[in-house]
Amino acid sequence: MARKVEMHICLGSSCFSRGNKEVVMYIRDYLKKNHLEDRFVFRGARCMGNCSKGPNLKIDESIFEGLSLSQIDAILEEVLAGTKQ
Repeated sequence: MARKVEMHICLGSSCFSRGNKEVVMYIRDYLKKNHLEDRFVFRGARCMGNCSKGPNLKIDESIFEGLSLSQIDAILEEVLAGTKQ
C-alpha cells in the first residue's frame, strides 16, 4: 500500500488574499475526482513565513510558493509518481 502524503496549505491572511481559498477548493475537488482522498492528508496550516510569496503549499518537506490553479495538477501528479511502490 502506498504511503499517505502530508499536504498543508497556508491559511494566513496574506495567502488568503492571494487566492488560497480557490486553491483549497481545487485540491479538494482534484482529490475527490481522482479518488485520492485516502492517499493524502490535506490540512490547513498557520502562516508559513513566506507571506509575500503565497499562496504556499507544503507537501511532505517541499514548499511550493506562489501557487496557481494551473500548477496543481502537475505538482500532485509528480508527488503521486514519487510515492508509488
